[in-house]
Amino acid sequence: MIIDSFSAEDTFKIGYNLGSKAVRGQVYCINGDLGVGKTVFTQGFAKGLGVYEPVNSPTFTIIQEYEGEKLSFYHFDVYRIGDVSEMEEIGYEEYFYGEGVCLIEWAELIDEILPRTRTNISIKKNLSKGYDYREIEII
Repeated sequence: MIIDSFSAEDTFKIGYNLGSKAVRGQVYCINGDLGVGKTVFTQGFAKGLGVYEPVNSPTFTIIQEYEGEKLSFYHFDVYRIGDVSEMEEIGYEEYFYGEGVCLIEWAELIDEILPRTRTNISIKKNLSKGYDYREIEII
């Protein structure tokens, strides 16, 4: 499915809608260049899960845990992962196969350890459609 976003608010709402439908054990993998709106999408996703505290990319901590009204939310940002073994050190399997919902920014960097059953999200700019336009593909 491809969804057009014409503003940060649209991107937030698309994330919110997906988060509001999330169920225990799901893993969402989000990819896109710097500045395309991955964090805005993630903030909407978290809000859809009932997370009301501020959500920011855990670039230096790799993972941030939140308690939502519906489920626990595990937000990964693996941009700074140098080697997949770093994921083993933080016990990624407990999160990926646990009771909450995972959303992983820059997921393509750890593709070899991702669950086969997952939802892939790609966010791309297309400046010919406007500065704020984003194409969000959900597979």
